[in-house]
Amino acid sequence: MRSILIEKVTLNIGVGKPGPELEKAMKLLEMITGSKPIQTKAKKRIPNWEIRPGLPIGCKVTLRRKKAEEMLSKLLDAIDKKLKVSNFDNEGNVAFGIREYFDIPGVKYNAEIGMMGLEAAVTFKRPGYRIKVRKIKRKKIPKKHRITKEETMKFLKEKFGVQILEEEK
Repeated sequence: MRSILIEKVTLNIGVGKPGPELEKAMKLLEMITGSKPIQTKAKKRIPNWEIRPGLPIGCKVTLRRKKAEEMLSKLLDAIDKKLKVSNFDNEGNVAFGIREYFDIPGVKYNAEIGMMGLEAAVTFKRPGYRIKVRKIKRKKIPKKHRITKEETMKFLKEKFGVQILEEEK
């Protein structure tokens, strides 16, 4: 019950406006993952940037199970298996950015898409986490069963050979 599992890997590209850039981002995520991306919509109004609620401004793909594990391995190779402590949150999840999509092994540069980066967020879980999402008798995860930042760092070091870099002050 104490083992750590990868729940999902979410790849996200925020474009900031609808149009051809968003179409390129959608095409890129489909090319990288083989899954169909969905559009993300703005929640707030920002008049200076001409953004209003409901306007599509980005896209994302969520991968689970075996596909998520394979993609995480590729994404970590793209950043040379180095993560900063600030990439981890207190619930043991990890988020990091990739400057250019062609840094990912097996992905070639596409002239139609051009230069574009993306963000990856990895969510971890333990067996028994289902109690927080089930319909009947839904409960919170007990504090002693939650995943900490240190446990996630140890898991990534052992399973993927990730090097954790300390923050410089």
